[in-house]
Amino acid sequence: MVYVTRKIEFSAAHRYHNPAFSAEENRRIFGKCNNPNGHGHNYVLEVTVGGETDPVTGMVLDLKELKDILEREIMNRMDHRFLNYEVPELADQIPTCENIAALIWRLLTPKIKKGRLTRVRLWESSDLYVDCYGDGAK
Repeated sequence: MVYVTRKIEFSAAHRYHNPAFSAEENRRIFGKCNNPNGHGHNYVLEVTVGGETDPVTGMVLDLKELKDILEREIMNRMDHRFLNYEVPELADQIPTCENIAALIWRLLTPKIKKGRLTRVRLWESSDLYVDCYGDGAK
């Protein structure tokens, strides 16, 4: 099995807020991330696809096709967006790095026709990333 990873970057804002919590509890649990005006990140997304190399092309999958899928499914949906309000799939959940990575997994899985999505790694900052392998990406 061979693994191919493609990387893209996008910028987005979000706010950690649970409407079931009091304002005080939201501030205590989420701190600065609960700012009513949100805060932003320059995310780095790594998408890994595993599979056997095609004997004719020598590739696991068409890398241009993967780039197009990432543009259509992730960049168009999330780049320069306020995730809480502009990404319908995140409307009813806190857009943590974990939830965003799980959403990306769900968006990409049905679109990748050759190989198999193996890992979604989402960097929120230079010292924080989340890996999603599909388990529990509800």
